[in-house]
Amino acid sequence: MIAGIKEAIKRRWPRMRLRTIVFATLFTVAALPGIAAMFLRVYENTLVRQTEAELVAQGAALTATAQALWPGAQPQAVEAGAVHPEPPTIDLSSTPILPDRPPPAKTGQSPAPNAVAALARVAPILARTKQTTLSSILLLDRQGRIVAGPDRGSSYAALPEVRSALSGKPRTVLRRNADYRAVYRFEWLSRAAAVRVDHARPIVVNGHVVGVLLLSRSARSLFKGLYEDRGKILIGIFGILAILIVLSGVLSRGIVRPIEALGRATRSLATGRGTIPETPQTAAVEIQGLYADFGRMATAIDRRSRYLRDFAHAMSHEFKTPLTGIRGALEILSDHADEMSAEERRRFLNNADADAARLSLLVSRLLDLARADMSPVDPNVATNLRAVLHRLADAHSDDRFRVLFDLPDDLCTVVIPEASLDAVLSTFIGNSRQAGASMIRFEATNVQGNLALRISDNGPGIPAADRERIFEPFFTTHRAIGGSGLGLAIARSLLGASEGEVSLAVSETGAVFEVKLPIFLA
Repeated sequence: MIAGIKEAIKRRWPRMRLRTIVFATLFTVAALPGIAAMFLRVYENTLVRQTEAELVAQGAALTATAQALWPGAQPQAVEAGAVHPEPPTIDLSSTPILPDRPPPAKTGQSPAPNAVAALARVAPILARTKQTTLSSILLLDRQGRIVAGPDRGSSYAALPEVRSALSGKPRTVLRRNADYRAVYRFEWLSRAAAVRVDHARPIVVNGHVVGVLLLSRSARSLFKGLYEDRGKILIGIFGILAILIVLSGVLSRGIVRPIEALGRATRSLATGRGTIPETPQTAAVEIQGLYADFGRMATAIDRRSRYLRDFAHAMSHEFKTPLTGIRGALEILSDHADEMSAEERRRFLNNADADAARLSLLVSRLLDLARADMSPVDPNVATNLRAVLHRLADAHSDDRFRVLFDLPDDLCTVVIPEASLDAVLSTFIGNSRQAGASMIRFEATNVQGNLALRISDNGPGIPAADRERIFEPFFTTHRAIGGSGLGLAIARSLLGASEGEVSLAVSETGAVFEVKLPIFLA
């Protein structure tokens, strides 16, 4: 099942560039601390707003009770279906934090009698509420004076939240808590640890504000809240860790593991026992391209190694024959020079000179082959094929041999150096003439944006047994008349240096070659 899932993921894995993977990973990792900090900020603000909502709910219930028990209160009709929610109004990021609540102002007056009478009725309710919610609850009369307690008769009318409540509008403010003492080591990180939430709510009886309930409570501690919500927070932490693990896996599969596999393949290839690794589907686009380039390089190295091995074997064979002839002639002359006639000595020297000339020809052609193999590709070079064929036709045509060509006007300029094209075409002309042909023809057509040059002659053709070997270095059927067997090998290398190709076509009469060259686009 796991293997099936992996294969399905591999088939649907999107092709991603290395820079995309790196940017996404770094961006995500860099954003994690900010996300965590933002979470704590939002979470702490939620705790403060939750405290305000609780004070609003308490205040609404207590003021409704006080309004019902207030002396002289008329029964109030409640509208059916009427809903008046009070959403939280404070925000740690925008609400100003006021100084600690100052002591009440001394007035020297007693609180209103109706407020004192009402407190006597609601005092048990207020006391039970304080015990449960740990809130500070004060009852003020219509002048803002404290109804009961050690500060009885003192006024909080100057506080902005009390002024708002006396005007009939409930209000919540944030104030510093002077009695705050840090409990947790890292509590300084919290913005709301030393803050209290104050909520003032008007008591309205018979359409008039007759008093104010002033409620106050510290917001729930951030760290206490974290402890209480530790289960959810742990889920979030494990979620972040899971994301990091997934991202690490993406980096590993997209970058690290493919590069390590390619490194192992490179080391194995250096020992001669390596194989071309399969391109990973989950790797980055650049690394997939690197695998493709490695495959082409390994194939080229293997082909070149086989070519050099076969070339060295053939070259040793080709050099061995004339060297053996020269050495034999020298040994005979050294041992029997006095017994030979002048004619015999001349014959042996001529044989040695012929072998030396063949060696010189082989060395010259090998140098040509090396230069052809090492020729750099120049995509900007352009040669007029018609002009080269005109020059070759004038040079090689006579009464016994003709060079013919048929070229469309739009297929005359090809991407190959003129000297290379001259050498390639001269090789085909020389081979045809050497084989006994009386005519060679060049015909060009456009095949998928490349020039396809068909070269045919009316000679005896190439035997079926030799067709597979004609491009091998040193293979020739005209060794007796001086053939080196390097002409077609050099031609193929010269064409390959310009991204061209040459192949032998099947024909019933004569020899037919097909050459492909890129057309020059101005």
